[in-house]
Amino acid sequence: MRGCITLLGLLLAWQALVWSTGVPPYLLPAPGQVAITAWEAAPRLLAHGLVTATEIVLGFLLGGVLGLATALLLARFRLARRWLLPLLVLSQALPVFALAPLLVLWLGYGLASKVAMAVLIIFFPVTAAGYDGLRRTEPGWLDLAHTLGASRWTILWQLRLPAALPALASGLRIAAAVAPIGAVVGEWVGASRGLGFLMLQANGRMQVDLMFAALALLSLIALGFYFGVDRLLRRLVYWQPETLTSGGDRHDDNAF
Repeated sequence: MRGCITLLGLLLAWQALVWSTGVPPYLLPAPGQVAITAWEAAPRLLAHGLVTATEIVLGFLLGGVLGLATALLLARFRLARRWLLPLLVLSQALPVFALAPLLVLWLGYGLASKVAMAVLIIFFPVTAAGYDGLRRTEPGWLDLAHTLGASRWTILWQLRLPAALPALASGLRIAAAVAPIGAVVGEWVGASRGLGFLMLQANGRMQVDLMFAALALLSLIALGFYFGVDRLLRRLVYWQPETLTSGGDRHDDNAF
């Protein structure tokens, strides 16, 4: 309900800006005009939106799996930490967006280059969060496991990994938020389908209302995907306490 009120307030502010400034529609169309365009172009928007949503989901799944596998590798092998950690840090110093043209050149204009772009953006936050969680296991639990004679693999799979799930969940939430960026940037560089491709077409034809309609659909996809991932992670990591929920608001004033 609060989200609807916020959205309504933003739409009213947008409409008031259009009325007060008299800006021409080809620069800033009114919300009503965007809504009409979205309704008329709904089949086209949904077709391109389905492509972008597919790229986001596939990029998130592949990036999450690769990130978790890399985090486990770093936690298990000291040699991997020595060689891979500097490379991971160095990879973040490079502008990932600059790799998009190369990915399109190597993988083509289809789905693969966009998914790869999303994977590159998602990979590091998942790896960093997962590795940080794996190396911060409660020392008392580790002492008890060593006392009971548990092997390194047993400690990793049955102790470190479950203890790292809350941190990994945080990394996956970040990945869910940035996954649409990779997909759309890949479409801007080179594509034949997707909301990014549609926005470029609309920009070239000065169809600003269609650009806003595509942007609105992209926002809905991004929000729906993030909150869907967030709800799933809350169910999976159900033992992690939350102190900022609505039921705990009375404690918020003393939280800091």
